[in-house]
Amino acid sequence: MPGLFLAGVRNLIAGSILVLFFFLRKEKFPDRKTLKQSALLGIVMIAISSGMSHWSVQYISGGLAAIIGATIPLWMALFSFIVKQSSKFSLQTVLGLMFGFSGILVIFYDHLNELMNSDFRFGIILAVISCITWAAASVYTSGIKLNTKLLFGAGLQMLFAGIFLTLTTIITGQTVNLYQLSEQTWIAMFYLIIIGSILTYSCYVYAVTNLPPARVGVYAYINPVVAIILGWLLLDEKLNYMIVIGTGITIFGVYLVNLSFRKSEGKTEILK
Repeated sequence: MPGLFLAGVRNLIAGSILVLFFFLRKEKFPDRKTLKQSALLGIVMIAISSGMSHWSVQYISGGLAAIIGATIPLWMALFSFIVKQSSKFSLQTVLGLMFGFSGILVIFYDHLNELMNSDFRFGIILAVISCITWAAASVYTSGIKLNTKLLFGAGLQMLFAGIFLTLTTIITGQTVNLYQLSEQTWIAMFYLIIIGSILTYSCYVYAVTNLPPARVGVYAYINPVVAIILGWLLLDEKLNYMIVIGTGITIFGVYLVNLSFRKSEGKTEILK
């Protein structure tokens, strides 16, 4: 399936499920301002950012995509600093972010030379735009509070993004006949809808609404580590000493970031 079409269909179905659920429960319909904010977040964070990510892996390897994706915490930290939403930055936080990113570079060392490959240029541009827009939208989300239940808001965002992406792929001809998809593809799609969209995106929205963006951003360091471990356990993929070392560095970086914020929260409680 074309990446953008996959992103469109999955979010359209996931968003429809959540919105229908709240309609059946007779939840109060969001006001115009909430609908506008949901549409903006859905189109920027899911349609543009996630859509670009889906699209980019048609042109670059998964390893290179992981390296570029690991810049998300750095972008989130930068945007947080610019909009003055993070007054808790410390040297330990910066070091943690750098350690986390360095660990990803070690894990995917074999793919670093692909950054200079002109054949991957378009995919690299798409992946970078994806990271920047995701980080910017995450910081924006942390500074607002939608006038609706969190899951309802997440559902609206996915629905708006799904409509936008699906219409875009229809207009550009990047679609496939859903009736001709294999059973295995539908199982993968079902997983992405339930786990990847409804559960995970809702959890992410909750996290970025209740925690500093720079702290939430370290999830981007954990994703590749989890993928590598699962690949090793389930698909007999390689797990060499570079991957082990890189994983250790990444986890240490995440530990430093969390430790830094715990210290800041402890000082805040003492002052109170």
